[in-house]
Amino acid sequence: MGRRERSAAPETVADAADQHGDEHAGQDPGQHPDLTDEPTVDLVLAPPDDRAETTRGLVAALGNVEELLLGGPPHLTRVEVAARAGVPMDVAESLWRSLGFAHADDDQVAFTDADVTALRITAELEALGVLDPGSRTALVRTWGRSFARLAEWQTSLLARVAVSQMDEVQGDPALLLQALADEVLPRVERLQSYAWRRHLAASATRRLASGEEVPEDPASDPILSLAVCFCDIVGFTSTARGLREPELVDFIETFEDACAEAAVDHGGRIVKSIGDEVLLVADTVEEALRIACDLTARGEDEDDPFPRVRVGIAYGEVVARLGDVLGPVVNVAARLTSIARPGAILVDDGAAEVLADAPDVRLKRLHRTTVKGYRKLQPWLVRPPEPPPPAEESPE
Repeated sequence: MGRRERSAAPETVADAADQHGDEHAGQDPGQHPDLTDEPTVDLVLAPPDDRAETTRGLVAALGNVEELLLGGPPHLTRVEVAARAGVPMDVAESLWRSLGFAHADDDQVAFTDADVTALRITAELEALGVLDPGSRTALVRTWGRSFARLAEWQTSLLARVAVSQMDEVQGDPALLLQALADEVLPRVERLQSYAWRRHLAASATRRLASGEEVPEDPASDPILSLAVCFCDIVGFTSTARGLREPELVDFIETFEDACAEAAVDHGGRIVKSIGDEVLLVADTVEEALRIACDLTARGEDEDDPFPRVRVGIAYGEVVARLGDVLGPVVNVAARLTSIARPGAILVDDGAAEVLADAPDVRLKRLHRTTVKGYRKLQPWLVRPPEPPPPAEESPE
């Protein structure tokens, strides 16, 4: 049975870490993605004479890929797009601004029919009650940020693949990039749609299984009882200083991949990565603790490339908004992480109460400590299970 160790002189929390503050246009939404039977494009090209010139050509070609992605060259102004979509200009401007698109003057030809379709879909979703003036901006802003980051990475990847093939092909670099885009982008779009559908199905199943009440106000965000967990890399600043860029990328990817695997293995889910820190949630404290134990154990294994980490867990009601979680419980989990020693797992009172009767869990109350926003935060240290006693040898 889990137990709490209380002493007249609890351990002092030390070694504080660095604080962390914190369309598919043209696709039928009812059509399920098919990941097979994509057309292939043969790249029949040979080494260019001037690699530097070819590289410059690829860079220039990236700027001209807009026509391929948007189904045609820009031929509309923003005024014409709003008029054709039947959407007020202020709504259109709000949408484009939230998506993070660059400002265009009224007479600037910078839009295509895909933009008209997107505005019409927005109006249809509002008519269906899916979007409302209060939530539209926040939702679209979240889409814009997520897809902007994804697009930056995919553009770099496409260019890198094109450059790596220059020694095997010949001809116009723009033609090479066009051939790659024709072959790669449809597959990427379908895979993204597939991943979205799978996560949507998992989220719907999880919500139904939890018996979560639907808010009476459709514009309000649900309040859920969750275990919130932060996992932070110990000594990241000094480690990163000694790594070259490719090594730093590998280091972070190893960390994030391991966190994602541990979360999936124990029923949790990653909310977001914040540099050298990952925020994840689980429906129960026990699930969050299993994730934390896996990660801290790997960090203490000298033969494991996974870095040393510290973890903070808090349990209680949070506001679930656009895939993120908000509220005091999230703040407490972050503060606990910032004061945890390397390899340690700290939990708050809410999580400690749940774990008090859990088998093989030992809790030690530490000194209350003052952190940003909390004068007397009560941390509890989760001790690893005691090793079983050695088996007695049977007499021969």
